[in-house]
Amino acid sequence: MSEPEVITLGCRLNAYESEVMRRHAQDAGLDDAIIVNTCAVTGEAVRQASQTIRRLRRDKPNARIIVTGCAAQTEAQRFADMPEVDHVVGNGEKMLAETFAGLSIASSARVQVNDIMAVREQASHMIEGFGSRTRAYVAIQNGCDHRCTFCIIPFGRGPSRSVPAGEVVTQVRRLVANGYAEIVLTGVDITSYGRDLPGVATLGKLVRQVLKHVPDLARLRLSSIDQVEADEDLMIALGEEERLMPHLHLSMQAGDDMTLKRMKRRHSRADAIMFCERARTLRPDVVFGADLIAGFPTETDAMFENSLKIVDECGLTYLHVFPFSPRRGTPAARMPQVPGNIVKERAAELRARGQAVLTSYLAAQQGRTVDVLLESDGMGRTPQFAEVDMRSSGAKAGEIVHAVITGASSTRLIGEVRA
Repeated sequence: MSEPEVITLGCRLNAYESEVMRRHAQDAGLDDAIIVNTCAVTGEAVRQASQTIRRLRRDKPNARIIVTGCAAQTEAQRFADMPEVDHVVGNGEKMLAETFAGLSIASSARVQVNDIMAVREQASHMIEGFGSRTRAYVAIQNGCDHRCTFCIIPFGRGPSRSVPAGEVVTQVRRLVANGYAEIVLTGVDITSYGRDLPGVATLGKLVRQVLKHVPDLARLRLSSIDQVEADEDLMIALGEEERLMPHLHLSMQAGDDMTLKRMKRRHSRADAIMFCERARTLRPDVVFGADLIAGFPTETDAMFENSLKIVDECGLTYLHVFPFSPRRGTPAARMPQVPGNIVKERAAELRARGQAVLTSYLAAQQGRTVDVLLESDGMGRTPQFAEVDMRSSGAKAGEIVHAVITGASSTRLIGEVRA
């Protein structure tokens, strides 16, 4: 029997939401549906979504193609104008069972995209699994109240809203009972967690509650955080809770103070360096990833050089580099733009720097014994999120094994189960 197919583009929150939609579509009997859960973080992401939709229509001419996600929310007309698309569904509507029940009716509206800014609550959705038995995502928050000048996502996700801690704990407990060894807490701006909830709720307090009330959880991991918003409980948890993984991905964006100011970020270069130094003091084995934008409007060579330097000054290991992409409707799109060829050159230079620091980090792991969570393809992850080739180990997906690192390439480690 066929079942709905979900194509997930973009972030970990989308991965979580795709599982919710898969269940809703199954319950509604939409077995011929292909749901494309889009991303809008860059213009390239939107272009790739359109390309994916055209390819799907060529390959599966009789499928019902439902387009949703951030790009569908912010550029609904673009997708409505595509003849390959059967339905366009907004970010608010995509999480509702009744939306998919309605889509099973022939007369259902082709475009269902409402005002995301009017959404004020974030419902918890109980998910049984993610198609494997290794890592699962739990959405604790959605939306964003900040207005970074380059970012369209608040207009795709709406205001920040949090899932109550008790519901998060219940969801984590259920996934752990179903065999998941690692849970990733995800959202759009998870360090803003709890501001809309009664009492004094923070991300750090939530982390400590999850670890306290789900003692069988082996690993708890965080998706991207805004380092300037990290609360004291989160820092304490990083230092004291071994089950909180020592891998923090930072929404850094740049290493130059003027660039950060023009981005309307909430931290300075010194703040980022100070955060990394403190985190490393509390947890010496912590590693950092970071989002960095190359070629932001008005960026000079000297300003870009500061972004290159911060890789070493913060001790970053995993770089996620974005060439600046103007998003219509954002202030940065109206600023003086850096020529496209220079943007590409700077992005390439940042990526090369990122590859160099990653290669150096991986080489330094050889000879160490680490715990590796095995994944379905014979690969695994260390607590620091380094990928490990364990295909010769004989261990099963979902197991956490003690492994000796016997080698490293430029992108991953090679490990053997310790005798």
